[in-house]
Formats: sequence, structure tokens, C-alpha cells
Amino acid sequence: MEFHSGALRAPLCVSWQLTHACDLACVHCCTDSGPDRAAAEELDREGSLRLAGDIVACEVPYVMLCGGEPLLAPQAFAVAEVLGRGGVQLKIETNGQSFGPAEARRLAALPIRSVQVSLDGDTQEVYARQRPGASLEKAHAACRAVREAGLPLEVTFAPTRRNIGEIAATVRRARDLGAFRFNTGALMRVGRAARRWEELEPTPEEYAKMISVLSRMTDVLGSAMELCYHPFTIAEGMSEALREPPATLLILPDGTVKVSAFLEEGCAFVPRQGISEAWDAYRRAWKDPEVRRRLAEAP
Repeated sequence: MEFHSGALRAPLCVSWQLTHACDLACVHCCTDSGPDRAAAEELDREGSLRLAGDIVACEVPYVMLCGGEPLLAPQAFAVAEVLGRGGVQLKIETNGQSFGPAEARRLAALPIRSVQVSLDGDTQEVYARQRPGASLEKAHAACRAVREAGLPLEVTFAPTRRNIGEIAATVRRARDLGAFRFNTGALMRVGRAARRWEELEPTPEEYAKMISVLSRMTDVLGSAMELCYHPFTIAEGMSEALREPPATLLILPDGTVKVSAFLEEGCAFVPRQGISEAWDAYRRAWKDPEVRRRLAEAP
């Protein structure tokens, strides 16, 4: 096994969880984030800006800022501005509950590849069953703010037994809101979802119907909006990753680098090692037989 990106001196992408804090505690959250989940060891403003500068210096072309809810991190916009002004393309992932025209206008000054808003349903009743306390109207307003600022909009949908019946309506809603891409796939058995797996996991029949719906809608939508749902299952995705490990560093809020979301331990610590050394450690980890065995058994 070798990286196609083996000659790269830095990752092609950094997926940076700025915080585990979130204004919601969604039942399916893969990072187990919530209003009380920010940890004391999360990088502060100084540490975050130092890391952002290192990413720029290493010429990483693309960074995804996520969480938790990344915009709840006090340093979020400062980090985005350091990265963007350094020529890094950005993706911002948000639940849309606190995202409006002011936030969109501030991001519009930066090289934004996309703003991704989670729409896990097309009715308030279903949406709130998956995201307790959340407002679907606010999420829709966030999508409109993204487009009104001239920014590219993505929508993501995490299927559970609670919302899978609204997949078609949510796809149509995303198209009408001006999204260029709709992302979905099988529910990940990590974080809070893993603890509630028996009540959340869709049945094989529900998944089969979902795939059939998406397949038909792909033909109908044409070039109007891209439907991304391959690889669909975690097993399919991990099989591809084991053949060709992703050139992406997953950085947790405290600066730990993980080989995969499915392994508890980290392989590097960027505040101490920096991006270049962390990248080397990450590539070594993907060649470790024990790491690969455990990834092959990931749920």
C-alpha cells in the first residue's frame, strides 16, 4: 500500500474540528458535541492562529472548519481569515442555527469553496426529532443567507429511522434553496449515534428504498444539483481508504491528529510537532499492520 500522494510534503486537506461545543445535542452526532461539551484543553485563540499559520506555511490547499458548531469557537472567523488570506480554500460546516447575513458577508471576503448546512428533514417535526431544540426555519434562512452572499451552498443529510422518510423532500428543498451538492450516506456508528444505535439505525429495507429514491432523483436532477452518496456504507468507504489512504489530516479541538474517526487514539499532536511532522506520522500510521487491521474492522 502506498499513498498516491506519497510525494506530497503536506496533506491536500485538513479537517479541523475547532470545538466540541455546539448549541445543539443532536441524537446522531458523530463527535458527541453539545452545549456542555467544550473541553478546557481545546486550542485557544493564540494556539489556533499559530496552527492556521502553520497550515498556510505548509501550503495546504484546502481546510474544512467543523465541530461541534465551529462558529461557536470565539476564534473561528480569525482562523478563517488567516487561512483565507493565506490562499487556503475553505469549507465551513454549520447547523445554521446562528448563521445569518452578517456571517455570510464576512465569509464572502474569503476563498470559500462551500458552506455546508445540515438539513436532516423537511418538516419541523421530523427535523426536531433528530436535532432537539433546533429550528428548521433558521437552517433554511442560513441556506438563503449563503446564496444571497454569493457563496456556494452544500447540504448534508444524516439518515436515521426518524427522518429517512423525508429524504426525497429534503433533496428537493436543497435544490430549491440553491445548493450545488447534497451529501448523504449510511449513518456512522460513532459518537452519540453509537450509544443509541438500536433506536436510530435504519433497516436494510429503509436503506434500499433510500438508495432507490436517490438513484431516480439523480436522473431527474441532471446537472441542477450533485447527489453524493457513494461510497454509501462505512465499510465501502473504509475499503477505499485502505486501498488509497486519504490525504487528509483530521485535527481535533485540542490539536490531536487522528488516523480515523473510528479509532480512539491519535497519531500526532500538531501544537508540538507541527503540520509537517504530523503528516509524516499520519502516513506511517496508515502503513502500520495493527492500525490497518483495526480500521478494516471498523463498524
